[in-house]
Amino acid sequence: MRRTINLKKGLNLRMTGGVDTPSEVSQVLPGSVAIVPDDFPGFRPKLDVAEGDSVCIGSPLMHDKEHPEIRLVSPVAGTVSHIVRGARRKIERVEITPTADGAGKSMKTPVSSSREAIVNALAASGLWAMMRQRPYDIVPDTAVSPRDIFVTALDTAPLAADLELGVKDKINELKAGVKALASLTSGHIYIGIGAGSALPDIDGAEMVEFNRLHPAGNAGVQAANIAPVNKGEIIWVLDIVTLCKIGHLMLNGEYDPKVYVAVTGSEVKTPCIISTIAGAHLSDILTGNVDNDGRTHRIISGNVLTGIPVGADGYLRYPYRQVTVIPEGDDADEFMGWASLSPSKMSESRSFLGKLLGRRFNPDARLNGGRRAMIMSGIYDDYLPMDILPEYLIKAILAKDIDNMEALGIYEIAPEDIALAEYADPSKLELQRIVRQGLDYMRSEV
Repeated sequence: MRRTINLKKGLNLRMTGGVDTPSEVSQVLPGSVAIVPDDFPGFRPKLDVAEGDSVCIGSPLMHDKEHPEIRLVSPVAGTVSHIVRGARRKIERVEITPTADGAGKSMKTPVSSSREAIVNALAASGLWAMMRQRPYDIVPDTAVSPRDIFVTALDTAPLAADLELGVKDKINELKAGVKALASLTSGHIYIGIGAGSALPDIDGAEMVEFNRLHPAGNAGVQAANIAPVNKGEIIWVLDIVTLCKIGHLMLNGEYDPKVYVAVTGSEVKTPCIISTIAGAHLSDILTGNVDNDGRTHRIISGNVLTGIPVGADGYLRYPYRQVTVIPEGDDADEFMGWASLSPSKMSESRSFLGKLLGRRFNPDARLNGGRRAMIMSGIYDDYLPMDILPEYLIKAILAKDIDNMEALGIYEIAPEDIALAEYADPSKLELQRIVRQGLDYMRSEV
């Protein structure tokens, strides 16, 4: 029997540029792909390839220095074209040029039913790095068994497409994925789904239904409302697409690099869903589909709350499922600026006409105000459906007060969980960056 949880805290941003009813999915074969190690917190990369090397699908590109069995792999067959390094020779990304026809050999990964074999297969295929451990929101340790595993089949982020689109008609892969994960934990496997989901029950997993109020789609928020993680405990979280890829690996012995991407935002001519390859170059995805209106565009890999501004020459970043294009706002010239009461002004305050009219908004990337000292208004709590005190937690992180950070719930939270509060924050603080720094500090000190 399915359990239902209705979250009362949160907010769905009403924005233009969403994909309402995807009728057709077009395929895009990118001319270049890239893997960015910074997308995998806790992963310390060491290269396994050099420029000019030939790779196939699933070939290792780099491994973790502390856990060499955990690898990041190539999503295409082709040639390593560039290894881009930053300050102090930090590996920024590995770029690969696919073969001309986009086809190529896949590296086979031996799979058996033992826990050790499944761990080795997931680590070698690159899928292990797509899971996250709580606390710390990092790539899990292969030597540790989690208390429970939480899978989200719901994406409530602004303009996001239905996550279940990527697993449609793949029930056998989902069953195989759940069976594989069940061998990695002695606890429960929970799958969080949206209200009215058509996803059938899966043997070995408990289905938990959530209302579609953001951030209900975050696996960490779901975990906090099902079985919160306490000090000394470890849980793993992942999305339903990764679960399906794990099942595909178990059934076929190979990594499936295909992804469905929602191309969204007010500056996109025709919002759509495309099928492409993980790490695809964004110019291939966006060519001909961005308004030529003379405005500066902010191109985001991801959604407007947690995504990464990468520009037209950037690449699709993990978790590889959305691209958003909005105006930068550097050409804006409106009467009264941020204090304008125009009905086109995006706000959830009933003082603004746009809220009363119930319209969809076309926001730009401006900050609309300056950063200032934290205002203790309690507003963070309205947008975080977890049993923690976010304002006091942020203060404890800034003070590097480990005892208070533990007491106030840092083991439960990840940067994405605080993103909505960052959007509403009148102090304009970079809450996601602060939480990430706090988690890294706790990990280094505890």
